[in-house]
Amino acid sequence: MAPSTLFRSEEMSLIQLFIPSEVSRITVSHLGEKGLIQFRDLNPSLSSFQRSFVSEIKKLDDLERQLRILSEEAEKQDIPIPACEYDSPEVARPRTIREIDDLHELLNENEQRILQLNSSYSILQKQYYELIEQHLVLQETGVFFQEAHAQESEIVRSSVDVPQTRALLTTDVEAGEPSSHPAVGFVAGVMPRQKINTFERILWRSLRGNLFMKQSEIAEPLWDAHSDSNIDKNVFIIFSHGKELLAKIRKTAEAMGASLYPIDDTPEERRAHAIRISARIEDIKNIMESNNQTRRDELSKISNDLSAWFNVVKKEKALYHVMNLFNYDRNRKCLIAEGWCPTNELKDLQSTLKEASENAGASVYPIMSELQTKKTPPTYHRVNKFSSGFQSIVDAYGIARYGEVNPGLFTVISFPFLFAVMFGDLGHGIILSAIAGWMCYKEKALKKFSGGEMFSMMYDGRYIILLMGLFSIYTGFIYNDIFSRGMHLAPSSWEWPVPTAEKQPVEARYVGGTYYFGLDHAWHHTDNFLLFTNSYKMKMSVIFGVLQMSFGVILTNYNHVHFNHKFAIWAEFIPQILFMLCIFGYLSVTIIYKWLTNWSNSSISPPSLLNMLIYMFLSPGSVEEKDQLYPGQGTVQLALILIALVCVPWMLLAKPLVLKSRNKRKTHHVANDATKPNDPPKITDGENGEGSEEVNQIFTEEMEEEEPFDFGEIMIHQVIHTIEYCLNCISNTASYLRLWALSLAHAQLSSVLWEMILELCYSMAFPLNIVSIFLGFTIWFVLTLGILLVMEGLSAFLHALRLHWVEFNGKFYEGSGHKFTPFSFKTLFDNSEEQ
Repeated sequence: MAPSTLFRSEEMSLIQLFIPSEVSRITVSHLGEKGLIQFRDLNPSLSSFQRSFVSEIKKLDDLERQLRILSEEAEKQDIPIPACEYDSPEVARPRTIREIDDLHELLNENEQRILQLNSSYSILQKQYYELIEQHLVLQETGVFFQEAHAQESEIVRSSVDVPQTRALLTTDVEAGEPSSHPAVGFVAGVMPRQKINTFERILWRSLRGNLFMKQSEIAEPLWDAHSDSNIDKNVFIIFSHGKELLAKIRKTAEAMGASLYPIDDTPEERRAHAIRISARIEDIKNIMESNNQTRRDELSKISNDLSAWFNVVKKEKALYHVMNLFNYDRNRKCLIAEGWCPTNELKDLQSTLKEASENAGASVYPIMSELQTKKTPPTYHRVNKFSSGFQSIVDAYGIARYGEVNPGLFTVISFPFLFAVMFGDLGHGIILSAIAGWMCYKEKALKKFSGGEMFSMMYDGRYIILLMGLFSIYTGFIYNDIFSRGMHLAPSSWEWPVPTAEKQPVEARYVGGTYYFGLDHAWHHTDNFLLFTNSYKMKMSVIFGVLQMSFGVILTNYNHVHFNHKFAIWAEFIPQILFMLCIFGYLSVTIIYKWLTNWSNSSISPPSLLNMLIYMFLSPGSVEEKDQLYPGQGTVQLALILIALVCVPWMLLAKPLVLKSRNKRKTHHVANDATKPNDPPKITDGENGEGSEEVNQIFTEEMEEEEPFDFGEIMIHQVIHTIEYCLNCISNTASYLRLWALSLAHAQLSSVLWEMILELCYSMAFPLNIVSIFLGFTIWFVLTLGILLVMEGLSAFLHALRLHWVEFNGKFYEGSGHKFTPFSFKTLFDNSEEQ
């Protein structure tokens, strides 16, 4: 496979389509099914209301509104709406304009029918609750009148000797006497309970106490038309003198949201009225049930098709939105479209255009032509379900420029490996791999599961987690670590003599041999285990960092060659790689050399590499005998420093001077060219030879002016780049020490959990230890999952992400491109919220 296929995005072509008007919809529909073209907007100066298919989109918006209303009504009636996938036969089939019109008529009929039923139900519901309230008012006021007449009889019996005394409810007319003062009247109704006290105080103050009010709470909440909900209400009746006071009471009650109802004068009339209301309530209740059942039947008929209709309308809207990007050539009666397509998909595109015309039964075919352009194409990396997660990590940093080296290929291995260096534990790696393996095995079932944003992120990165777990198993074997315990996989190279006294420290003796794989398990029982692993992991982190950063610098050569900047190989790459290797590459070599040297047979102790690196710059060319690592060390270090110093002005001046020289030659060549600038090419109609303004505008947009050469700007940019690179070589190398720090933290946390929980449970006396072991294991396992796998795992993931974004990608990856986003129904429905 060619390096360009491995490292870079796929080659893109700018294509132009001439689509006859009669097959435009079905052609764009077939292109949406394939997802081959990212269309360009050929009408950037037009607003969305000035485009060709605004009326069609408005019509589809109205269809969507109707479907939304019908769906909401079905949900209110608890009618299930079966989901319909976008690729189902009833959705995937292209629809004609006549079918869309028929759907519009059908939805209009259903909408009008449902709205009519809703309106009738609302009127019946209002009448029903008004009758309920009136019935309750008659019941409660009947009690009030009975109490009032009982009081009246008592007053009449006690006032035989005082004929001037008269009950409140007895009017002058009822007494058979001429009216000498206003008659007593009453107002009855229903009011929300929360307003009744305020209402009583207002009346008492406005009428100056000239009223008598009785109220009673209604046991069950009643429907309220103003709030469209059930609220608590009270029945009230107010007695007062005079028409003016009664009118004032009525206005105040209506202003406070009360419902007033007339009450008959005699008990017989009130009973007859209550009977008529009860019968009316039953009639309206039956009508409401019939209305509701009819509405449910209507919604049930269309509920199975609502989801499919939604998808059809969504597809049609997408078609017209895309067609609004095209130009309309009135002379040719066709739509002109432009877009980017992968070059190796051009044959598939041609067959799709032919298939669309054949399905439409048309005698004309769309015409495709490939255009030459200087515009930068979008970036397209072909991925599958395994590599998509790793490519997302790269795209989160920035989309690659067209033709730029894609770090996604290397991230597949380097990312889980650096994670495992920080997370290395055999037991934790097995748990992580088991979880990810289960998600990969059940991926089809879990794809439809809605588990929240966190679960969605884990599901999308299931293959990343799987590789992180597998690499953690590998590093767990290297560290010889399973839940912070050592594994006796082979005989140790060390032995301990029997101590002569209790708790007497002893020194292990080296008995020869090499532990066949990873770290000797004997180190887990020593007092200096932490010192040994600290030194080992810290130096290992430096070596890994230098290797990855050097590889990142090497990858810049592919960009230099691809973008025709071959001079940058000797102007940038060679000084950069020499500067890094002369300092940090040399440090890595000395680390390995020190590891390979048997210092037990040496007369001197092993020197400190950190001091060696410091004095390499403070006292170049001279090394003290006690700090000497190998013969001739001073001369070698002096030569490396001189080479590194030469690389700084090399990086600073070479590229700007080469660019200045090239621009000078180019300017001289243009000045000697006597030809006049040509006008943009004209595209003429094949029939009458007249120019097409729309097509000529397309080619005029392709004429791009080159930016003027500014040596000062280039020099400033190169100074910043040189300083940044030199400083980053130091800071980025130190940044890789996070591999050591997080590995140490992970191992120590695992050890603390084991010793503070499980070992404490093991040490208890029988039979208490049996119960404590079960309880302790549960606590230990929950904390292991929560702290070590989730929290520590997330921390290691983020640190590995930073090492790739900054330390690795920063060496060669610009990430200033834009992603290839073809018109695709699959993308439309998968990301419906974003669309």
